Formats: sequence, C-alpha cells, structure tokens
Amino acid sequence: MASGDLTRAAIAAQPEWLRTVPADRRLPAGKVVFTGCGTSFHAAQTGGPAVQALEAVLAPPDADVLVVVSHEGDTPLSLEAARAFSGPRWLVTGKPESPLGELCEEVIVCTPAIEESWCHTASYTCAVAAIAALHGEDISSLPGAVEEALAADLPLVGNQERFLVAGAGRDLATAHEAVLKLREGAWVAAEAYETEQLLHGYLAAVDEFVRAFVLEGEGRAAERAAAAVAALRELGCDATLVPTRHPVVDVVLFQRLAVRIAELRGREPDRIRRDDPRWAAAARAAKADNAA
Repeated sequence: MASGDLTRAAIAAQPEWLRTVPADRRLPAGKVVFTGCGTSFHAAQTGGPAVQALEAVLAPPDADVLVVVSHEGDTPLSLEAARAFSGPRWLVTGKPESPLGELCEEVIVCTPAIEESWCHTASYTCAVAAIAALHGEDISSLPGAVEEALAADLPLVGNQERFLVAGAGRDLATAHEAVLKLREGAWVAAEAYETEQLLHGYLAAVDEFVRAFVLEGEGRAAERAAAAVAALRELGCDATLVPTRHPVVDVVLFQRLAVRIAELRGREPDRIRRDDPRWAAAARAAKADNAA
C-alpha cells in the first residue's frame, strides 16, 4: 500500500458513505449542547453550542441534552464528559458497541465502517451530516455536492510551510478542521482564525511566507472575509477567498489539499506522523494520564 492510500480512499468514499447517514432522527426539545475531542469536536461545533470535552468535564454544561461525537466511542475525555453530565446523552459515532455506546441513551451510527486512516475525513463529514439531520436539515443533496467538490480543481500551493485558514459563523468549525487536516496530513504549521479576530492584531505575524485561505460565508461575514483577503494580499500573501456552501462540502478542499501537499513533499498522511518514534512517544506520553 502506497503512502496516503488510506486517506485518499476515505476522501473518495465520502459520497457513498454520506448516502448511508441516517436522516430520520430528531433532537428533542430543549437546550442541546455538543461535545467531542479533535476532529469530533469540530464536527460538534457545527451543531450549535459546543464545548470541548475537557471543558465539559471541568464544568458540565447547563443543558437538557448532551450530544457526544466520537468516531470509535472510546475517547477518554469524551467518556468523562458524558459521565459528568447529569441529563440524557446522545452519541454520534461509527461504532455503537463501545464504552460511550453503552453509556448513552441514544446512539446514531453515522458511518458504515470505522475509518482506517488516522487523518479522519469521511468520519468527520458523516458526523456533520448526521448532526444536520438531527436538526431537521435535508441532507439528501450533500453526496452530490461532495462529488462536485472532489472533481474541482485544487488551488496552487507553493513552498510555504505556514498556512492560515479563517472563517466566521458556521464556517469557523470548517476553518479549525481544515487546519487540523493540514497539520495531521501534511505536517505544515497551520493556524485557524475567526475572520474578524484575524484582523485585530494577528496580522502582525503574517507575511508573504504564509499561504492563506478565507472562507467566504454570507452577509456581513462575507464582507469581512473580503476585507481579510484584501489585507492579506497587501502583506504579500497568496490569499484565496473560498466560496462556501455547507460544512460537509467546504472541508473537502482542505482534505484534498492536505493529501496533495503530503504527496509533493514526501510525507505520509495516514498515520499522522505516529509512525515516527518521536511522535509515537509523544502520543504515549499524552495517554499516560488516561491510563492512570
């Protein structure tokens, strides 16, 4: 198997997987808060009010329902967050038979299999689609829209090792997930910003060596996105204004871009650098607390 094959396969499988996302469940009335870790937290952010799992452990949210997003259902901090919450818990996952699956009262299985690449792509978009369906959104057009995104031309990228992605409103979660894919899959230094925050001081550390992408959004967000691109170009950045359609669709550009950069620079996206002893040791050190 060649470098990146698992990630490429997952990216290509997204239209097929999205067609299997359940669309017949609805969230109950009342205040709903979402939680998760890593890619799953970014998916959680697309659903509305969301708190990272550690924050939900430190201060359990005041809500009627907690929706936990966890692809394999065994993320330690997400499990802690679910245990700390006193009300009903729902799980959006790819694996119902798991510690979280046993704990949660309602389980939505959003993928037909567990994604093999550790640079998660299809599991993210399916979780986002499942959350949209829980809110009553018609998700039937998403597989076709993702097929179009898979066939679109990729923007050119030079030799930059620094990347910036900005977005506002519901596009902020996409910016964070885009940056995670670039970091995990291509090992580049990437930063995510809320569009307006980018314009309030953060530009001081931006120059022509940064490749920038700004998610357009709508209304006032689109106006500020245009302003951000103009400012970035004044600094000599290669800055792209990215039209937005839906979080499930918009992230595909960055999934593909991460794999493309990895290919060009001889990097392996499938194992998010944990096949290197240094990064494997770092991952083990981070897990030591959970095993204690």
